[in-house]
Amino acid sequence: MALFDLPETELRRYMGSGTEPPDFDAFWHRTITEARQFDWTPQITPVDTNLTTVDVFDIRFPGFGGQSIAAWLRVPHGATEPLPTVVEFVGYGGGRGYPEESLLWASSGFAHFQMDTRGQGSVWSVGNTGDEGTTGPAHPGVMTRGILDREDYYYRRLITDAVRAVDAARTLPQVDPARVSIAGHSQGGGLALAVAGLVPDVAATAALVPFLCDFSRAIHITDQQPYSEVASFLKVHRDSVMTVMNTLANFDAVFFVRRASAPLYVSTALMDITCPPSTVYAAFNNYATLDKRIQVWPFNGHEGGGIIDWRNAVSHVRVHARLDPRVITH
Repeated sequence: MALFDLPETELRRYMGSGTEPPDFDAFWHRTITEARQFDWTPQITPVDTNLTTVDVFDIRFPGFGGQSIAAWLRVPHGATEPLPTVVEFVGYGGGRGYPEESLLWASSGFAHFQMDTRGQGSVWSVGNTGDEGTTGPAHPGVMTRGILDREDYYYRRLITDAVRAVDAARTLPQVDPARVSIAGHSQGGGLALAVAGLVPDVAATAALVPFLCDFSRAIHITDQQPYSEVASFLKVHRDSVMTVMNTLANFDAVFFVRRASAPLYVSTALMDITCPPSTVYAAFNNYATLDKRIQVWPFNGHEGGGIIDWRNAVSHVRVHARLDPRVITH
């Protein structure tokens, strides 16, 4: 794939194409306040695995509407003190996977809280959580599920789950609540950016080639899924363009990050036609703190920097969660 988006000189000053809803803060304050009324204690159950260096626990915690959401908690074997923790969100179509997967964070000395993704987990990794939400008209996938009303939109539920995952992690005895960071790739990166704006006291944010940014531009410049689901929906629902765009504005990471304060590592790939670089730059340029870094991969697509991206993310979180001073970056 050749370069297709704005030149880098324009990317560095691009601020996005959407308009923030005037009641954005009120909508999200109400949404999160309602969700936090469901405050039952997270359930934690040890999981029997063949792992010798990592202990794994099955977690169930209250998400949007009090629905039980699954997660894994992985910790270094035998850890006895509360640890700096990474709450990780998963890419589009995936779930939390199996307990023996995703061992990087725990192997690096962190507690690792990996949230399952409601209604997904059947494309490239397994999930265990259904979506107790609207059943209105939708294109296959979740991008248009409930999209005609922000109250019913799928990402209202999922972003709320992500906030409640941080809340739940902070209650666990293995977790140091003052040193909780957030991370994710693609959809998971977009969720991390949203949570950074809704839970501004997290220690650090790592968002790798994030999705859910600058919807109004993304759905016009790429025909790749998942953004193309919205365009396909609007081909049929021709009279709903304004309604859909108004809904999406309430879930755009570009607007969440204007409230963020945690140090940020974000990456983008200039040949990424799934999450175009201009949409990522819009989120980066609007991110409120000056303590931020963007890693650009000039010749990559949606794979971004692969394992190097994750190594950079570990180093970023390690410094800001005060685990130890070692830093490995590329």
